[in-house]
Amino acid sequence: MGAEDELKELEEHAEEASSSNAMRPVALTMSILAVMVAVVSMLGERSHTAAIINQAKASDQWNLYQAKKDRAHISGTAGEMLTVIAPKNPDAEQQIEKDKKYVEKEKADSEAETEVAKSFEEKVEHAELLGNRFNLAQVLLEIALVVTSITLLTHRKAYWYLGFLFAIGGIVSTLSVLLLK
Repeated sequence: MGAEDELKELEEHAEEASSSNAMRPVALTMSILAVMVAVVSMLGERSHTAAIINQAKASDQWNLYQAKKDRAHISGTAGEMLTVIAPKNPDAEQQIEKDKKYVEKEKADSEAETEVAKSFEEKVEHAELLGNRFNLAQVLLEIALVVTSITLLTHRKAYWYLGFLFAIGGIVSTLSVLLLK
């Protein structure tokens, strides 16, 4: 091997070294984006899980509300029947009064159950809104990761800068969650 060949080989190694050094910031950016995607993905999944749990709680509350309404209706109907069947019976009158009080109590309780169920439904809507924002952020960050990786293949930094734009969109979408009450 001649001195010329050795010089050429050294030049090639120098180009490779400088090329890999130039791509280090891109690789670091990709690593950061990958971590951000993982975090935002986890936050989105937790938001959707909270929505599912609150939806189940709301359904339970609506079922309790319906059960109380049904019991109140049955007690009211029983009381009405007693007034027809045994109008002058003292035992029947006591039962009629007892049924009336029970119906009033169940109506009041069912109103409280309605409020609790509505509050769970509000939590569902809020959690879904958060989850949707996190999903958008995840998609934008994943696009940023892919576009940034193209920089490694093409050695064109324009893709790296374009990746930054998508990453900024993902970060803004993630931070917008803080603005939701």
